[in-house]
Amino acid sequence: MTVDVRAVTESEYPDWLRALHTGFLRPPVVSDALVADRLPHVDLDRTLAAFDRGRAVATFRSFRQEVSTVGGGSLTADAITQVTVSPTHRRQGLLSRMMSADLAAARERGDAIATLIAAEYPIYGRYGFGPASWTTEWSVEVARAGLDPRRTGRPEDGGRIELSDGAEIRKTGPEVHRRLAAVRAGVTDRTPRGWDVGTGLGHHLDPWTEPFYAVYRSESGEVEGYAAYTADDKWGDAKQPDNTASVQDLIAVTPAAERALWRYLCSLDWVATVRTGHRAPDDPLPLLLPNPRAARIVTHADMLWVRVLDAVRVLEGRTYPVAESLVLEVRDGDGFTGGRYRLDASPDGAECVRTNTEPADLELDVAELGPLAWGDASAVRLARLGRIEELTPGAAGRAELLFRTPLRPFSPDIF
Repeated sequence: MTVDVRAVTESEYPDWLRALHTGFLRPPVVSDALVADRLPHVDLDRTLAAFDRGRAVATFRSFRQEVSTVGGGSLTADAITQVTVSPTHRRQGLLSRMMSADLAAARERGDAIATLIAAEYPIYGRYGFGPASWTTEWSVEVARAGLDPRRTGRPEDGGRIELSDGAEIRKTGPEVHRRLAAVRAGVTDRTPRGWDVGTGLGHHLDPWTEPFYAVYRSESGEVEGYAAYTADDKWGDAKQPDNTASVQDLIAVTPAAERALWRYLCSLDWVATVRTGHRAPDDPLPLLLPNPRAARIVTHADMLWVRVLDAVRVLEGRTYPVAESLVLEVRDGDGFTGGRYRLDASPDGAECVRTNTEPADLELDVAELGPLAWGDASAVRLARLGRIEELTPGAAGRAELLFRTPLRPFSPDIF
């Protein structure tokens, strides 16, 4: 029988959740409480499934998202999540059918990009996605960090660290997060429900562990950052504390806040190890330590993947550090935004238009355009890898100066 791909109905949503759990290797049991908790927060029109004889065998969901661009702007994205195919139905084209339907609907809505967090690297490049941001996690061995144990971790810039709670972070956190998006590309917005659940104020079906919250206030009293962290309770031989502090969330919008929060975390009594959680690869932490070797990289991987649906809006939706003109030939096998574009950019703004008469300087697949536009990809390196074809000598170097940014994109949230 033909497998049917379509949006699910309310009565089919429990079966959709069962298929989701199956694909993610979770117990395939769906309680009424889980359905009641999740259903009000999903758009069923954007919740797809593949049905084989009435049973869901693949899942796919999308929702509206805002993503910060270089220079503090933002673009509306079709955020894709909860993608699974049951093991009985792999390699039958079900993901391709769901992806095609969703991207076509997103382009029709006018979304400039689609985004996702990839569980596996090789899957999504064939649909035009490319990794626009990367994440790094460090494990800091505090005893080797070289910090003066006589120091308390108190800021030396006139600011201060205060302990707080989830209710206060729920009030002040969204503004700090918005300020982060103004200085870092790749930041995805957090919904009110996300803030509620993330601070313990929303409904939790699983046991909730209340983290510690540390807030940095500048000398004027303004909140410029916060950290949420948990700690285990582990003691070694001879009654020596051997605890690990794990950062759940750290948002800082000024260098002073970043420095103060990391020094605070690395100065906690009884803490032998600090796990940083997801950070931008250019986070200052290792070099804040007198001995940077005490910070060991435990994860370095792709984070936010971007699929450009409207090249004009993406290229005009960011700022540029220099004045330059480039003609880009963009290949898009799905036909959403392929073609030749002339980009005229400067620190004063950018204009991007289609052209059929001017020769292209660079030719690239749409999967490379997202990472390039968010400033994390090197045009020169992509050319050396054969992923960008340099049609005009020196064009890759010109693109390098035009697209790269002082700060790498940072995507703190998994969705």
